[in-house]
Amino acid sequence: MSSLYLHIPFCSKKCPYCDFFSQVGQQQQLDEYVELLRRDILIVKKGHPQNPPFATIYFGGGTPSLLSAKQINLLLTDINGTFGIEPEAEITLEANPGTLQLEQLIAYRQAGVNRLSLGIQSLNDQKLQLLGRIHIAEQARKSVAMSRKAGFHNLSLDLMFALPGQSLQALEQELSQLLGLEPEHISIYGLTFEDGTEFARRLKSGDISSCEEGLYAEQYHLVHETLIKAGYEHYEISNFARPGFRCRHNQTYWQRTTCLAVGAGSHQFIDQTWGERWQVPPDLARYKELLRKNINPSQLLETFDQQGAMKECLYLALRTSDGLDLPYFEQRFGFRAEDLFTQAFRKAQPYLKSDDQRWYFDLEGWLLYDHLISHFL
Repeated sequence: MSSLYLHIPFCSKKCPYCDFFSQVGQQQQLDEYVELLRRDILIVKKGHPQNPPFATIYFGGGTPSLLSAKQINLLLTDINGTFGIEPEAEITLEANPGTLQLEQLIAYRQAGVNRLSLGIQSLNDQKLQLLGRIHIAEQARKSVAMSRKAGFHNLSLDLMFALPGQSLQALEQELSQLLGLEPEHISIYGLTFEDGTEFARRLKSGDISSCEEGLYAEQYHLVHETLIKAGYEHYEISNFARPGFRCRHNQTYWQRTTCLAVGAGSHQFIDQTWGERWQVPPDLARYKELLRKNINPSQLLETFDQQGAMKECLYLALRTSDGLDLPYFEQRFGFRAEDLFTQAFRKAQPYLKSDDQRWYFDLEGWLLYDHLISHFL
């Protein structure tokens, strides 16, 4: 399976917790950027002339819903004309509830977008204000209703937890409201304080506080238990889905299959030999300068050797409920994971489970993921 990621690094407002490459953008910049993406698509095609039609396409950001449906349609038309798009391809657009109108959503659907990822983050107005979001909870609910009316039958909603001052009871109320919106997919993220963000500065100054470790674990358990009871599968550390609605695009990352990318700040993985990872540096001026000269803006970040590929294969697989497929690992690399990682496996117990076919973490293992996975790296 082959996939494409397009990075749209513009927002109406920069959120204080966000460390993704994005900036506040004006309409002229957006229009210019779409033309740069079109050039980038052609350049990527030249580098990968035999790449098969895409099975998934993902517009991420930033706030891709700042692009008009006409611009999305133009980009999808270019992609289909150069690489091709499979008839049943999953085409996702990230959208901010504060940027959506019904007519716009109908036009996105007509352009070919069939999956929306809405950055709700919270259904509590005070928390939304704290997070610097431009929408209120009622707008989030209306965005879901409008999306359904526009013909979207695959909605993913983002929710953040472990927010400053958030109690278990408050989170439980938000989860109840979220389930009332009946999304097919839910992504949950514990708030982190990334270097260089406004929140990190406020944490250092004592203006806000982080969630205590024990409460974080309780909230993660609450999310898991509530969503599982509601019929969702917890298929990756931060992701839940109704049966048949896993995010196919994100699964390409966890399975190390080819995902090409365009846009400043984007990353791509090429599944050849043991794998290559490329990046387009997060520099809009550089991106514009090189593309206007028809020069490929991407740079090689890493060429994997066999050992590195084996470690990353394990690292990514253990993020998922499917876990590490042991027969596949042996077939792919010519070694048994049980022989290569014997000591690491022992150190990761009792959180790392196993049978004849796979290794996988239990819920406590996912909570301790960063610590436990370090034994394998």
